[in-house]
Amino acid sequence: MQGVLSRMSELVGVGAVKLRAAIGWRRWLLAFLSGVAGALAMAPVYALPLLAVSLSAFVLLIDSARAHARPRRSAFVAGWFWGFGYFLAGVYWMALSFFVQADQFAWMAPFAMLGMPAFLALFTAIAALICACFSKTGWARIALFAAVFAMVEYARGHVLTGLPWNLAGQALAGSAIGAQTAAFYGAYGLSLVTVFLAMAPAAGLGAGDRPRALSGAAVTLAGTALLYAAGAARLAMPEPQGDGQTYVRIVQPNIPQREKISWDYWGRNFERQMEHSRGAAPANARLYVIWPENGAPLLDEAPTALQAIHRDLPENSVLIAGAVRRERDEAGEERWRNSIAIVEETPAGRVVTGHYDKHHLVPFGEYLPFYDLLNGLGLASLTPYEDRGFFPGAGPGLFSAGGTRFSPMICYEAIFPGASYPRGERPDWLVVVTNDAWFGDSSGPRQHLDMARLRAVETGLPMARSANTGVSALIDGKGRILERIPLYQAGRIEAALPPALPRPLYDRFGDWVFAMMQLGFLAPAMAAGRAARSK
Repeated sequence: MQGVLSRMSELVGVGAVKLRAAIGWRRWLLAFLSGVAGALAMAPVYALPLLAVSLSAFVLLIDSARAHARPRRSAFVAGWFWGFGYFLAGVYWMALSFFVQADQFAWMAPFAMLGMPAFLALFTAIAALICACFSKTGWARIALFAAVFAMVEYARGHVLTGLPWNLAGQALAGSAIGAQTAAFYGAYGLSLVTVFLAMAPAAGLGAGDRPRALSGAAVTLAGTALLYAAGAARLAMPEPQGDGQTYVRIVQPNIPQREKISWDYWGRNFERQMEHSRGAAPANARLYVIWPENGAPLLDEAPTALQAIHRDLPENSVLIAGAVRRERDEAGEERWRNSIAIVEETPAGRVVTGHYDKHHLVPFGEYLPFYDLLNGLGLASLTPYEDRGFFPGAGPGLFSAGGTRFSPMICYEAIFPGASYPRGERPDWLVVVTNDAWFGDSSGPRQHLDMARLRAVETGLPMARSANTGVSALIDGKGRILERIPLYQAGRIEAALPPALPRPLYDRFGDWVFAMMQLGFLAPAMAAGRAARSK
């Protein structure tokens, strides 16, 4: 056994030497392929060991840049190629949306497929540049690099409205046990821990060091085992009992996207959702029927549809339906909003008693940033509804209907940590309505589900997720998927709503926990720097 480990250590050391020695296009190609390997740790592949290979290579690429004539430039370029590979493999599916209306937009797909990863790669390039500015060795270097990488991920989640997609910690969200520690420090804290463990094999592979990759790999394995043990312990902890009287009926109609966005199919799409919504409620139960994003556009302007809902849905049930609504501003101009309509039974019949308007809109997909400039380039056609697209809502919402309080999110909003509900107004449960049909049978919808799981873990709240073509799911406050409907299957989930858990640490203190962790990781690097200067 010792001989096998010695041979493995030797092979890893040889690989590290070759990676550090690569120059020119070979160096950029290795950086690109390392990034691609890292993306394979995410859904649907979940090849977690490749994340360690990928991020250890990232460290070695920065190390080797110091031997180049322009070390900081070399590190920046290597970081960019690493990020380009990571995001090309991780978010390629965004380009698939341009083929839904291929006659108009297919020509844009290559630009989206390459342009978005090229932009996001600037963040990893900046991380590499910052790391290259500090000369550290051993574990202090790993702690510094992990802290910088996680800090830049946090920036990516906030700059220009933010896109925290495929944070490193998301690789662990493929299972409830791996996601549990997000309850303590959130998705960014989970990413910091994940990056540190993934970079650990490079601790003994600094320039001039005797290869000791397996010592670092032992830290990776031990740390991962500890993280999963903590997850198992949390899953085993007792939890409150639900009342057993609150039920959700989550509808997945599986409507093709070209038909979903056509007004010609409005009636048929409505009926398809009604097919999965009918039926008596469990005895003495409060029932919430949930339809996906844009499930019933202009529902509050459709009295015939409201009459059908009143006739066919169980008595006293509440419908939470993805919708589109329009209103007029003070000047009389129409404004369109991506919305959720809450339909309740009143003495006058079923009426829309409230709306939640999506506040975190998708740039270019739902609105056009820098409208005056980009409209002149003909890009307004990318957005729906009168060129300008949707107008944003006021912020996260909290609604009381049917005897419980819930906070809704629409699609993209569920990817943002710490924004699931209005601060200080904790609901009983979360509702997510989404439509991932734009992205086909790709990794995108599966990655989206993993991020929704993290929101449940961070808040300790159960979540009902209705997706047009999948994946619809009922998730408990520990992130366990209790029931799901796979991609491209029509159906419904009907089950008792799990109870809310006591507020987790992250839900109480938010990203301040992550900030404290950052200081903890930076402290060894600062101490090492002071020690080096004192010699």
